Amino acid sequence: MSRTRKTYPEEFKREAVAMAEKSGNRSQVARELGIDLSSLKLWQKKINANPERPFPGKGNPQDEEMALLKRENARLKEEVEILKKAVGIFSNAPQ
Repeated sequence: MSRTRKTYPEEFKREAVAMAEKSGNRSQVARELGIDLSSLKLWQKKINANPERPFPGKGNPQDEEMALLKRENARLKEEVEILKKAVGIFSNAPQ
């Protein structure tokens, strides 16, 4: 039997962390909200590490710049292959 993972929206996570920081009692806040204490601790850690974008989402790259660089890298590899073929064609042509 597989266990499904419960997901929470970013706003809920931020509010839960704010409540925990305000009250100073994470375990009580976790119980009141019906979440695991370990989840609340993880959310707090992520928010403290990267306040602007702590929860990038499922399947999305954590860094938009990284995704852009990967696309550019793929394009450049394609161009290199095309240039290699062109060099092969022009260097073998009879003169």
